[in-house]
Amino acid sequence: MASFEKDDTPMLSNTGPPLLDEQLGSYFPSYASLARSSSLSIPTSSGIYVSDAKLVGYTGPLRIERKSPFLEIGSKYTRRKPEKSSQSSPGVTESKTAEPLTDKFPSFKTNDESDWAIQHFAGRNEHLIKSGQLGVCNDPFCITCPTYNSKSSKQKSSRMRGIFDPEFHKDLYGEGKGWAVKFRSVWCFLLPYIPGVMNPHAKVVQQWNKFFVISCLLAIFLDPLFFFVLAVHFVKKCIFINWPMTTTLVVFRSMTDFVYFLHMLLQFRLAYVAPETRVVGAGELVDHPKKIAKNYLKGNFFIDVLVVLPLPQIIVFLILPNSLGTSGANHAKNLLRTAVIAQYIPRLYRFLPLLAGQSPSGFVFETAWANFVINLLTFMLAGHIVGSLWYLFGLQGVNRCFRDACNRTGNTSCLDYIDCGHGDEAGNHSPDLRRDQWKSNENATACFAKEGFDYGIYLQAVNLTTESNLLTRYTYSLFWGFQQISTLAGNQVPSYYVYEVLFTMGIIGLGLLLFALLIGNMQIFLQALGRRRLEMSLRRRDVEQWMEHRRLPESLRRKVRQAERYNWASTRGVNEERIFENLPEDLQRNIRRHLFRFVNKVRIFALMDYEPILDAIRERLRQRTYIEGSEVFTAGDIIEKMVFIVRGKMESRVDGNGIVVPLSEGDVCGEELLTWCLEHSSINRDMKRHQIPAQKLVSNRTVKCSTNVEAFSLRAADLEEVTSMFSRFLRNPRVQGAIRYESPYWRYLAATRIQVAWRYRKRRLSRAQTSHSNY
Repeated sequence: MASFEKDDTPMLSNTGPPLLDEQLGSYFPSYASLARSSSLSIPTSSGIYVSDAKLVGYTGPLRIERKSPFLEIGSKYTRRKPEKSSQSSPGVTESKTAEPLTDKFPSFKTNDESDWAIQHFAGRNEHLIKSGQLGVCNDPFCITCPTYNSKSSKQKSSRMRGIFDPEFHKDLYGEGKGWAVKFRSVWCFLLPYIPGVMNPHAKVVQQWNKFFVISCLLAIFLDPLFFFVLAVHFVKKCIFINWPMTTTLVVFRSMTDFVYFLHMLLQFRLAYVAPETRVVGAGELVDHPKKIAKNYLKGNFFIDVLVVLPLPQIIVFLILPNSLGTSGANHAKNLLRTAVIAQYIPRLYRFLPLLAGQSPSGFVFETAWANFVINLLTFMLAGHIVGSLWYLFGLQGVNRCFRDACNRTGNTSCLDYIDCGHGDEAGNHSPDLRRDQWKSNENATACFAKEGFDYGIYLQAVNLTTESNLLTRYTYSLFWGFQQISTLAGNQVPSYYVYEVLFTMGIIGLGLLLFALLIGNMQIFLQALGRRRLEMSLRRRDVEQWMEHRRLPESLRRKVRQAERYNWASTRGVNEERIFENLPEDLQRNIRRHLFRFVNKVRIFALMDYEPILDAIRERLRQRTYIEGSEVFTAGDIIEKMVFIVRGKMESRVDGNGIVVPLSEGDVCGEELLTWCLEHSSINRDMKRHQIPAQKLVSNRTVKCSTNVEAFSLRAADLEEVTSMFSRFLRNPRVQGAIRYESPYWRYLAATRIQVAWRYRKRRLSRAQTSHSNY
């Protein structure tokens, strides 16, 4: 019945588009029911379209009524509500025109059912919608969400600033009573500048994520530099701190902590996808502020608090200045190292998923080159961390050696000389006999010798700590870190110290991890650049092995190689069918119309001028390549396809008479198959189509490629399906006449029949003249 209903209407019926009045009459009531303002009256009579003077043009969004200033009634800053405007009369005659838009002035009524916020912010994702243009997208995997409308935001902010300025000034400068009132005034002033709930896939959020990752990367590289602020004074046999460098590092650390704190605040205004909604589909965004805050507090909030705590700043500015130059400075420095390491581990835990592109808001860096640079930076980060820890542990080894040397003297007062304060005070101490004795202590001097202390893998770091140049200390430490990661600490023999052995084991494990992940990813990326060329080489090798196994003659092998080479050059090794599989149907149709524009240039289909049948043909086309000398059709063989020539030339030779018809771009061979499919399909009395049993169509000509040819083929089964779907259109005498007129096959057949008929006629005329002359 479906086919009967579809064929009931003639395919070429002269049914044009509906009249303009009918279209407007059918579409306009839907707009009338969605009036944006009660002051606008829309006539629904069809007579309104007769006169152009009566039309009311819609050139932009309707005005939204202005909000009144805040009125001080009861509680502070109660918003005035506008009055309800009078509803327009539902009965509108033809002579009435649409009422113009009018501005509505605020009143003192507190209840207003036409309040825009109440009408439009109710329902699902209400908090997300209130955040502005970022809230229009509810797709958790969308990457094209519009950015926030900065112009409207500035207008709103300026309007709110004008509202709050008088009251804020009055409460802030003494007329308000109590700190609570002043705090409430400050809060009301700042409230318009606080953003609403934002979509995690909005453009501004994506840009912030990239900036945040760069800031975290700077912080990750910055923290190990705190270990290099300590150095050893070779003459004084003491450890000092480079105070200017320490201050600089603390300032940069404070800046990165501030960016991290802003990111924490953003998490309270960033919608998330509920895990329970991911069972079916992409999930649903949760935009309620309380649920967002609860989800963040249950997640990584406390880890972020630990990361953002200003522990190095507190230790440097409050604890270290009071303990420098005393025996307690060692504990303060150890506290600084412990704080940096304690915050560094959770910082890595939060940063590495962002670096790998596993953030909740999607991939941070999406290009291949960006991932390549990220992998390289990760390898540098590993060397940076290992080298910095090696320098720190070497410095602690020197500290232990100094303390052992002091204990051997039997006088513990020398512990105060192990620390010599700031860097500028290292050589400016007042004369002290005990300090001079400590500088000349043999055990302390032996700490810089190889036999003086068992440093293990930190032996080279001992003399490095005495270098005054910071760049020298950092560069050599970075080199040592790269060397040990690359060689898996193969050239290092640790001492019996437990932490030293564990550190060596950690270097070996980190090196293996980097080689397995990062170096592997970089290798895959570099191979991906030449993947197509590698695939072509592998394909060529497989073909050669197959021809060798089947013992093909050299002439066939030459043609196979040529066909493979031309096929690869025309397709670039890309399977277009796999690409089309995952695309929507309408997008596939549009792409095929763009790619197969040659179908419109084919003379047979150009005369049809019917887009559905052309779309059906485009959907079933398959790309084919033929090398020079290939025979597409052979006389006496069954015709199983139609071939559309895209590029190249062919020759059609009719068997027996030697006539050659050239075929080039835009021509079709095998078009007789189309007429054959139409002639052998019929319709039963119950209006169901069926195929009439008949022999297959046999070709009477040979089609041969005179050059390399790129073409698209349409199989006989697909053509039968197309003719079955559009048989009523294709059976139109005009269409069939166009097919036969433009077809080289039918032209040749018609010319042959005309010639035969003409010969028979001449023969009859000659016989008639002969018989007439005999009588």
